[in-house]
Amino acid sequence: MKHESLKKEELEHFRKELLALRERLSGNVRYLTQAALNQNEEGLAGRAGSSIHPAELGSDNYEQEFTLSLVENEREVLERVNAALKAIEEGTYGKCEMCGQRIPKIRLKAIPYATTCVKCAEESERQASRSE
Repeated sequence: MKHESLKKEELEHFRKELLALRERLSGNVRYLTQAALNQNEEGLAGRAGSSIHPAELGSDNYEQEFTLSLVENEREVLERVNAALKAIEEGTYGKCEMCGQRIPKIRLKAIPYATTCVKCAEESERQASRSE
């Protein structure tokens, strides 16, 4: 199944979409990082001079770890967005990293930072689930 190359206007559309996504993700990372730091500071300041129940510490630690895992996920997507923007500059955007075929436009519209076609993504998932 042959997929046609992206036109200049389509590349510009994806570039603008990726830039907007990068801006949003950067804001999320800043906000979530600050929230995690505030959780830690508030937890310590709120308990100064009082006895701390282990359940409270566990709850605070869970909230902070959860927030930090969200930060890590957002950073990973942000890295993929930056890689997609670089691929647009280099003229390789929309090409599957595994098989070299064009990634269908419909997939790029759903996931503009996709680096593999659906077939290769499914194969990669199968291999990953086998190794677990």
